[in-house]
Amino acid sequence: MKKGLFICIEGIDASGKTTQAKLLVKNLNEKGYEAIYTSEPTHGFFGQILRRKILYGNERVPAVIEALLFALDRLEHVEKEIEPALKEGKIVVSDRYIYSSIAYQGAAGLDLTWIEEINRWAIKPDLAIYLDVPAEVVIKRLKEKRSVMETFENQRKVREIYLRLVREGKLLLVDGNRSVEEIEKEILQKVLKLLETSL
Repeated sequence: MKKGLFICIEGIDASGKTTQAKLLVKNLNEKGYEAIYTSEPTHGFFGQILRRKILYGNERVPAVIEALLFALDRLEHVEKEIEPALKEGKIVVSDRYIYSSIAYQGAAGLDLTWIEEINRWAIKPDLAIYLDVPAEVVIKRLKEKRSVMETFENQRKVREIYLRLVREGKLLLVDGNRSVEEIEKEILQKVLKLLETSL
């Protein structure tokens, strides 16, 4: 059985990552590949807690609690969705993954090494893309604040950590401050190039 491929797309809020993840899945399927879209937080047990109680509450809970809940949700995500799909030879495109925990909870003051440690079982993506958009731009895109994460200062700090991960070679930067079509084309080209050597 052929090996699957795991891709994740990261970015600060309103950076366009959800749009691009879904477009990538659509484009790959149209080219004859079997690709699926998935996201974090998931719609599983811990993901529902994150969505209902943590992200959209009136104020942020301690960052340690956030990090641990995201790690639990990610474990369920990997075991129930990502790994089974990869074993079937599918291309899995995840809208957010471990790098979101490093960036967001890291921006809240947690030690990045500790965040990586509690997620050390998380499988490494074959390609991890970061859509870079300045915090000033995404704040303008957000018509109203939806989650406790969506403040200018938080988004600025999160972006700094994402850029650090790019410099460390953990994420591949794609300029997200362009048209949807330009970004879509670049991401598809990068993935198709990877597919030529991987599958």
